[in-house]
Amino acid sequence: MASRSANIATKDSTRQAIGAGFLLEYNPESRSQRLEEASQKILERNPDGQGSYGGVHLKNVTVMGSENLMVTTDHSFESLKADDIEKIAAVEGIADYNITTVPTAVKQANFERIEDADADQTNDFQGVALIGNRDMSMDANVLSGNVTILEGRMTTKDDTNVCVISEELAEKNQLKVGDHLQFHSVKAEEPVQEATIVGIYQVKEQMKPYMSGDTYRSENVIFTDLHFPEKVEQDDPLYEKAYFKVANVDDYDAVKEAIKKTDINWQWYDLIDNNGNLDTMASNFNDLEKISNTLLLVVTGASFVILFLIFIFWIRNRTNEIGILLSIGIAKGKIFLQILTEAVLIGVLALSLSFLIAPAVSNAAADYLVGQQAQQAELQDEMDTGKVATDYQAPELTVTDVETEITSTMLLADSLSVGVLIVLSTGAASVLIFRKNPKDILSEMS
Repeated sequence: MASRSANIATKDSTRQAIGAGFLLEYNPESRSQRLEEASQKILERNPDGQGSYGGVHLKNVTVMGSENLMVTTDHSFESLKADDIEKIAAVEGIADYNITTVPTAVKQANFERIEDADADQTNDFQGVALIGNRDMSMDANVLSGNVTILEGRMTTKDDTNVCVISEELAEKNQLKVGDHLQFHSVKAEEPVQEATIVGIYQVKEQMKPYMSGDTYRSENVIFTDLHFPEKVEQDDPLYEKAYFKVANVDDYDAVKEAIKKTDINWQWYDLIDNNGNLDTMASNFNDLEKISNTLLLVVTGASFVILFLIFIFWIRNRTNEIGILLSIGIAKGKIFLQILTEAVLIGVLALSLSFLIAPAVSNAAADYLVGQQAQQAELQDEMDTGKVATDYQAPELTVTDVETEITSTMLLADSLSVGVLIVLSTGAASVLIFRKNPKDILSEMS
């Protein structure tokens, strides 16, 4: 029973610890549709087919003597809409939110980047990648546990012109917290923007490059405040995704429904939630609860059978005593009560010993069962890997501790259960003797 209650407590506390949230991204199919609609608008308005509409630009270009329309987009088309993000952030139940920019290629002005000496750098930007965050603690790389702070701190929503660099970049350039880095856009060397280093990060595994080339390699990724990349690029912001943190995981479903009612064009977006991870963990512990209940029933049934067999042999060894007592006129009920009293006294002694060792046994049982379920969850995660096409990295869910508690209610329930088992098993075993009359019992003795 203690192991069963520990499972539920672990499940609830784990859900609160890992939290829950929603990730907002543009829908790829919707993007294609919007691009087609904008291009059609341009063609309708301009006889020559050239022009701009909604961040989409059409221009005639000549390639190998053939004239073709080239389609390009700017940040106003590709970026998540800030107004839509703010509307979702205002939904009741959202504790906080983060906005993350697309990794932005820029050129470094006063430091050297990390690069592979054997790699072909012809088509590379020869720069580094900036990732802006409103609150770096909610960046996908941080939420997944892959990126942690080695020195200093992460960027926050109140920061301006700050950055967090990799430990490799810091080591190569002898940089420390408080130093200043300078950047300019890939297209022009002026103006130069400066950011103060507020932290140095380390990774468990190399971050997946946004594009090929050393510009986007893990060591050259620099996290900044939200608006620094657009300052360096001298362009509009380019928001790739937004993360919304739910205040109370128990209200997760209600918050999700409230978000869906937000007045934005939902055809443009994908709302990705991490409740699947919570539900997976919850289902694992629900299975664990079923296992505990099954074990409880098995132990109860086995205990009855064992006690029944013990009392049969015990009463058979006392057949002579029972026969004599019956022959001198002592009622069967009194004899049964005497046997039952002796059995209860033995049961009290056994219960006392079991109460002493129960905490250690229940902890060991709970740890073993939780460990088995954790292994099952890992196997399920491996089987599910790659089934969903998204860059979102779910948080790494681990059970750090399992605690069991022996309560007075459990002790009372255990005592009553043992008492009922003793009465039933003693009664069932006694029937084999008490159904006979004294004469038959005494004749068997002779």
